Amino acid sequence: MNPINAVWPGRPNPRGATWDGEGVNFALFSEHAEKVELCIFDDAGRRELQRIELREQTDLIWHCYLPEARPGMLYGYRVHGPYQPEEGHRFNAHKLLLDPYARHIDGPLRWSDALFGYSVGSKHEELSFDRRDSARGMPKCKVIDPAFTWGEDRRPRVPWNDMIIYETHVRGFTMRHPEVPPAMRGKYAGLSSAPAIEYLKRLGVTTVELMPVHAFVDDRYLVQRGLSNYWGYNTIGYFAPEAHYSASGKVAEFKTMVKTLHSAGLEVILDVVYNHTAEGNHLGPTLSFRGVDNACYYRLTPGDRRLYVDYTGCGNTLNMVHPRVLQMIMDSLRYWVTEMHVDGFRFDLASALARELHEVDRLGAFFDILRQDPVLSEVKLIAEPWDLGEGGYQVGNFPVGWSEWNDKYRDTMRAYWKGDGGLIGEFAQRITGSSDLYRRGGRRPHASINFLSAHDGFTLADLVSYNQKHNDANKEANRDGHDNNLSWNCGVEGPTGDTAVRALRARQQRNLLATLLLSQGVPMLLAGDETGRSQRGNNNAYCQDNELSWIDWRLDEEKRKLLAFTQRIIGIRRAHPLFRRRDFYKGHPVRGLDIRDIVWLRPEGGEMSDDEWNQHFARCLGVYLAGEALTEADERGRPVRDQNFLLLFNAHHEPIAFKLPDYNGSRWHALLDTAFEDGLTVDGTFDGGTQYDLKGRSLALLQQLSAGPPA
Repeated sequence: MNPINAVWPGRPNPRGATWDGEGVNFALFSEHAEKVELCIFDDAGRRELQRIELREQTDLIWHCYLPEARPGMLYGYRVHGPYQPEEGHRFNAHKLLLDPYARHIDGPLRWSDALFGYSVGSKHEELSFDRRDSARGMPKCKVIDPAFTWGEDRRPRVPWNDMIIYETHVRGFTMRHPEVPPAMRGKYAGLSSAPAIEYLKRLGVTTVELMPVHAFVDDRYLVQRGLSNYWGYNTIGYFAPEAHYSASGKVAEFKTMVKTLHSAGLEVILDVVYNHTAEGNHLGPTLSFRGVDNACYYRLTPGDRRLYVDYTGCGNTLNMVHPRVLQMIMDSLRYWVTEMHVDGFRFDLASALARELHEVDRLGAFFDILRQDPVLSEVKLIAEPWDLGEGGYQVGNFPVGWSEWNDKYRDTMRAYWKGDGGLIGEFAQRITGSSDLYRRGGRRPHASINFLSAHDGFTLADLVSYNQKHNDANKEANRDGHDNNLSWNCGVEGPTGDTAVRALRARQQRNLLATLLLSQGVPMLLAGDETGRSQRGNNNAYCQDNELSWIDWRLDEEKRKLLAFTQRIIGIRRAHPLFRRRDFYKGHPVRGLDIRDIVWLRPEGGEMSDDEWNQHFARCLGVYLAGEALTEADERGRPVRDQNFLLLFNAHHEPIAFKLPDYNGSRWHALLDTAFEDGLTVDGTFDGGTQYDLKGRSLALLQQLSAGPPA
């Protein structure tokens, strides 16, 4: 590459490196910097060819324009300024820095002490100053040409109440898939390959939620143990797709994946980590934000600005109070919507984004801006509604327009089906959309993202196979991960050849899956749960980039049966609007129809009394759902009607005889019974007033064949 001779003033906007077809504009925000140098590297990223001082500064943004620069150029920054940790300043021009707005980050991070701004191991190391050059071990930013032929690509815009989310990992989903070409396995190209798309369509999900794809780094302590940050919750670049998920090495591969999924009618939601970065606490490396302007990008401890406020458990918290940091996050979100065409976001530890001063403020600037933004207000926003700081647990408290991971649903379902008593009332709230959490303020059942398992914790198969976590593979002496899993091993810890235990575990999985997919709210399925994927009891497999985490596509008879069962339940949900209502149940006669939309029943056939809701021993419950009482309209304004159904639940270990309602001579057809391997019953039709023998630890769904619902 020839030296850059012409340097023009350029513009402060947009931030980052922007190719306009003739040259490249560079712009970097730093409030406290004294000098900024743009560093140009050879094509291999090994040799620094040139340093160009950015002499122009507009509104604290340093900028220049290089008419000779082209896409593919590798670059980084060196930022000069005070090194005064006690004042919050950690400038060190010996450290090459990634552009916070880089669209492509090329090459691996090679750990060494040179990556740290202080002298590792020295006396008072956090106050020392390290003069070693870090460029050799740093990845480089790459200028890209953003041109891409999107054609007729359109967001599927699946209505919230119709969504079925599938949480998966780009790498883990296809690494072991025999029909995906080897070069595409674990890549964006693999996820958009025909076998992957066909599987998702056959399963019946509507929305793929990808674990972090923003550029991230592997923690040094993991690398030293021979592990890696498989989950990716360690972001270093909010505009760059993670490069090692790309088979082609090009950003366009991510766009092709999104376009292909859209063509199949599947939405793409990204799990995003805007609460912290990969630079860690005050003893962490200097890779980007810390060296660009530490005092602006991070929340520092009042009274001791050497240290970081940590609401995340990861060492630092991004400073959402600073307007330029908030702008960076908003710019990043808009970029992924407008340039990458994603359909929405799931925000990791979202409460941290709402903290104005210390307390979580549900009307904070972040929420106000999102609500008013013409681009972002149109996409789907999902919160993990907690962080690790005081007052961070905010389930049910996010504003209108947001949906939330509902861990109360998760915990109630787990506890109920393992046989805990005194949960009938809580169970009823959760399967009907958690109106106690979300009805106020105009929110609807889709505000509740219902889940039984997620990337963090036991898989569904492990939930019914282990009483204790088994995280030894993480090399932390089994100290990591949650201890309160609300799991039950069905009598034997871990793998077993006992046919009775295996049958019970399969039934428990069917119970949990059927409950999830027939509950009001938006169900989220963890990838692999539909085929009984196990992590051998590891409930914190964040560092396991291997077969422990990857989906095993080799299905034995048990796994095939569970997959077929899951597909069947998803089919029932999608066929019947009753199981994906837009509004909460009312529990009283619907105006003009003289029909109650929901009736709670005890096994003897009568309606539940107030006292019976509070009985500790109660583990059985029936619920009549009147599809004829639906008063909703579809998106075209057409009235929505459905058939009437009866759901019977028995978490007790003994069988229960349920008296079927006899509403004007009604008859019942059993669509589903989890006591059977395939979910089907032997004799599927029953008269009202007769008994339905529900086996221990099972669920049944019956459809009313004749009219006559209760008034």
